Amino acid sequence: MPVKRGSVAIKRSPEQLIKLGGGIFTKHQADGPASPLKALVDNNWEVTGPKIAGCLENHQKAEALKKQMELAYQERDKVLGELEEIVRNSAALLKSIYRKTPKKLGDWGFEVNDTTGAPKTPAP
Repeated sequence: MPVKRGSVAIKRSPEQLIKLGGGIFTKHQADGPASPLKALVDNNWEVTGPKIAGCLENHQKAEALKKQMELAYQERDKVLGELEEIVRNSAALLKSIYRKTPKKLGDWGFEVNDTTGAPKTPAP
């Protein structure tokens, strides 16, 4: 699809949008009273512009925390598979030891469901 002449692409990435806004605000300030952006009615660069630095700082903080979160999940997942296997094997062993008294698995932290289901009735 051909691009229309004079069309403006505004990136959807938060970081790119913040940086674009910062550049616009810098140019707006440099132009001073002659800035054509003073004509905006529903928005005001003097109000929004000063918020850009904090917005970028919060974005960068969030991205750093996101990376820390991903690393923490990776470290967790290194042990999780091994942990699941040992828990399942422990349950199987304890079920064989306490075959007649399965409620004793509760002492180990397992939830024991000892209710029997209703017998299935055949469909007519």
